[in-house]
Amino acid sequence: MVQAEFGTQICGDLSAGAAREWLVTDGLGGYAMGTVSGLRTRRYHGLLVVAHPAPPRRIMALAALDPVVILPGGARVGLGTHEWASGAVDPSGYALLERFDLTDGVPRWRWRIGDVVVERELAMVRGRPAVAVVHRVLAGDAQLTVDALVTWRDMHGERYEADGILVDPAADGCTVEDAYRVTGPGFVADGRWWRGVHHREEAARGLAPNEDLYRVGTFTAAPGQPLDVLAWAGDLAEPPPPAADVLAAARGRRFADSLARAADAFVVRGPDVVAGYPWFGAWSRDTMIAYEGLFLTSGRFDEGRELLRAYAETLDAGMLANTADTGQVEHNTADATLWLLHAVERHVTATGDTDLAAALAGPGGPLGDVVDQHLAGTRYGLRIDTDGLLTQGADGHALTWMDAVVEGVPATQRRGKAVELNALWVNGLGALAALRRRTGGDPHDLDRLRGRALDAFRARFPAPTGWLYDTVDPDDTALRPNQVLAYSLPYAPMPPDPGLLGVLGAALLTPLGLRTLDPRDPAYRGTHRGTPAERDSAYHQGTVWPWLLGPFVDACRAARVPTEGLISGLVAHLGEWGLGSVSETADGDAPHAATGCPFQAWSVAELHRMVQPVEPVAPAP
Repeated sequence: MVQAEFGTQICGDLSAGAAREWLVTDGLGGYAMGTVSGLRTRRYHGLLVVAHPAPPRRIMALAALDPVVILPGGARVGLGTHEWASGAVDPSGYALLERFDLTDGVPRWRWRIGDVVVERELAMVRGRPAVAVVHRVLAGDAQLTVDALVTWRDMHGERYEADGILVDPAADGCTVEDAYRVTGPGFVADGRWWRGVHHREEAARGLAPNEDLYRVGTFTAAPGQPLDVLAWAGDLAEPPPPAADVLAAARGRRFADSLARAADAFVVRGPDVVAGYPWFGAWSRDTMIAYEGLFLTSGRFDEGRELLRAYAETLDAGMLANTADTGQVEHNTADATLWLLHAVERHVTATGDTDLAAALAGPGGPLGDVVDQHLAGTRYGLRIDTDGLLTQGADGHALTWMDAVVEGVPATQRRGKAVELNALWVNGLGALAALRRRTGGDPHDLDRLRGRALDAFRARFPAPTGWLYDTVDPDDTALRPNQVLAYSLPYAPMPPDPGLLGVLGAALLTPLGLRTLDPRDPAYRGTHRGTPAERDSAYHQGTVWPWLLGPFVDACRAARVPTEGLISGLVAHLGEWGLGSVSETADGDAPHAATGCPFQAWSVAELHRMVQPVEPVAPAP
């Protein structure tokens, strides 16, 4: 199964090749990641990034392996590619790339120097923080060596020569910081710092763009033999399998389609979900939105059941724990809990798992307490108001999925009764009632609450503009995509409305998803670029989000509006940026260049769900 394939026109163009990124994961949250050209454009690019569960973080370990070909006359040709703080690109091995392909999840590069052809392939060990990189001379007479560049730092930071590094050389390689090993043939220790390695993407994002890497030594293959390098963390006394076996195992993992393979990258041991590579960890909102497309569409029912139970255990005062990416677990989202109700109902509908329904939604179950806590009121002003609608808000906090905060102020002000939160509340009550019916319980109280919220929703949210208010109390008529959920959810509060969907599509629809704000709005930002503050300010003010296309397609199907061609842009996008995957965001303005994480869980999950809907299991009579 070929996920991507490029020849010299892309590989030999540094800008084009560096703009296309590949990703290989280990099933633990660790990864290897880089570009088609071989240029490390991000601080996050490396061949071994190790996931640490507690506290959750990832550590950059093996940064690069640079092949060097020694021709019969003694000339040395570097096949690696690095950019330096001076602006120089040296070596420029990308110019010698004959092709790159990503097949069955294994990236492969092939360089040609006259009649000499060198190939490299890479794979990770599933369930271990370990990588195998195989280099071969396929044709011609040449000697092959590889320079190993190492570090040991938080993936979000940098390390410099002044920080030093602890390396213990051995005959077959070395141990770095007593944390990981790098081994291969013909190792000769070196020990030199390469100063001022530049990451152009970090410079573009307004972040520290340079670091120093330690050239720990060189591996050399015997004539006619492959040059296999293994690197691993964890149990250093237990090396991974031979490189050829690691590659074979990676190729042997079979998936129903390319989207199932893309989805697999985000599901990690726990089970849990990495929200996006390279910089996101686990976020409950993202996990619950992506749940159907990652677990149900892929048939991962047992893992999904385990995940839902584990997440339900994090409920506190009716709120789901959000993320530990910030250094501590926080309960600071108004919608993640409501997405949990949706995910559990979707799971039970798809699998008929009434045991799970009884455990989570039955008498005394944690999901029933969610309703009680919302009725009583909980953190951040989150409560059900006297009209039956959900309201929320606290100074300095952005509690909806439009959660960017700039200098202590939410970039998108949505305090009050947000349209998608109330759609999710109405849907959540319907979901819980359906779960209760499946287990023989009485849903009368839930039906009563839902009826009250439903009447209030239909009375308050239709705006004189012809679409739904984005928030009420205070009223905000900004044309945003959040209202799509009022038509798309299984227990949606609004009947299908082809006219409204036509209005939304005309203003917000792009080939890669929906804009977060009408371009005619004075607050619209057409590009998602620049410093962190500039990007956060534009994050939900016009920036395109691919995941929103899923609810839009659902709403169109419910309204019997044709959906042909709506996902064709996303399908084509699979080969444009994060290879075989879907990006987090894109510019609101054409040509909608991708931004944010190149590999985003809910973007992939919603595309997968649209392409491969899950068939429901009817309740037992």
